[in-house]
Order: sequence, then structure tokens, then C-alpha cells
Amino acid sequence: MPAPEHYFSANPGGELVPRTIQVRLAGRDLELTTANGVFSPERVDVGTSVLLSHVPAPPPGGNLLDLGCGWGPIAISLALESPRATVWAVDVNERSLELVRRNAAQLGLTNINAVTPDEVPADAMFTTIWSNPPIRVGKNELHAMLLHWLPRLEPGSDGWLVVQRNLGSDSLQRWLQAELPREFAVLRAATNKGYRVLRCRRRSGLTQPIDIIDKTVVS
Repeated sequence: MPAPEHYFSANPGGELVPRTIQVRLAGRDLELTTANGVFSPERVDVGTSVLLSHVPAPPPGGNLLDLGCGWGPIAISLALESPRATVWAVDVNERSLELVRRNAAQLGLTNINAVTPDEVPADAMFTTIWSNPPIRVGKNELHAMLLHWLPRLEPGSDGWLVVQRNLGSDSLQRWLQAELPREFAVLRAATNKGYRVLRCRRRSGLTQPIDIIDKTVVS
């Protein structure tokens, strides 16, 4: 396989080689399709597993965003847990998006939109954002991406990011708190298996704290 940056490409090189994997998402055992040229094609990666085990249930409605969706474990989890919501699975990798569409169709999920960033309506706001962001894409691009999407949270809503501790999770937390609008609070919600889960809350005077549910990590 080419260098790790390969899955950041819009159109990965190499002939598509699909594979079937067994995973457990949203409390269900599933058979899904992945392929070469996307992030973690063999399994649900550790970071995503940590994120999914340390977030509360997603909102039942509204627009939910999986930023950097890969082949879709986060988007599929959101769609299964919130069938009345609209899930936006966003990635620059067209192969990833095709796999999300294929997996959604196989599961009968009609509430997932797998799209490139430019295809998300400019006026769309989100009731939650879940993301295992592509840290290795580079600091400037990562920062620009987070400052574009996190301010699109609805007031009183949360964004959840999982970042490996030795790849700068603590410095990213400080940077986000300094750079996001003043109504945002950025907190460390959990630490597990060398990862931090960061909670980016857009505060509202009408909201109550959300309890964090520590679910079993999927390996």
C-alpha cells in the first residue's frame, strides 16, 4: 500500500480491491465492505472505537456530521442510533464515500448522505459532530477544517473529537479553546488507549450538562 497519506487523496490510485469485514456498531453485529486506499480497511480503528465508547447517544433528529468518515463506522453508528436524523458523512476520498453508500444501502439506511465537503449545504447546522479527524493531513489543513465545521454546531450542541495523545491532543485542545468563538468550551471528556476524547460544546443558557456514557470499546 502507498504511504499513509494515500487515503487523503480525492481519488486513490490502484485498482479497487473490496473486502468484507465483521464489526460491531451501535450494539449490532454487522458485515460491511471496505477496500484498499481508505483509512483502516481491516477493522474499526482504535481511535474510532474509543470515540464510539465515550460519547452519549446522538440527538434523535437534526443534521449529524461525521467529519472524515472513511468507510463509515461513525456515520453508520449515528444513522442506526438516530434513524430520524440526517447523517452527513463527509470525506475528500471518493472511494470512502462510495463504500459508505454501499454499506448504507446494504443495511437499508436511507438517512446517510455521503458527500464531499463542498456538497454539504452552506446553511446546514449540526446538532452534533463526531469525528476521528485526519491529524496526519497537516496542522494547517486540520486547523482550517475544524474552524470551518465546529462553528456550525447548533447552540447547546456538542462536537466530539478523538485524537491520539502523542499526536498532539492536548495542544489541539488548547488551540481550539483559543481559536473557536467565545461561546465554545473545549474539555477533555475521556482518556483511553492512548487517545483523548475532546468535547467542544457550543454553550446555550437553556442547556443542561450531558452525561458521558462509557460503553464497551470495540476492538
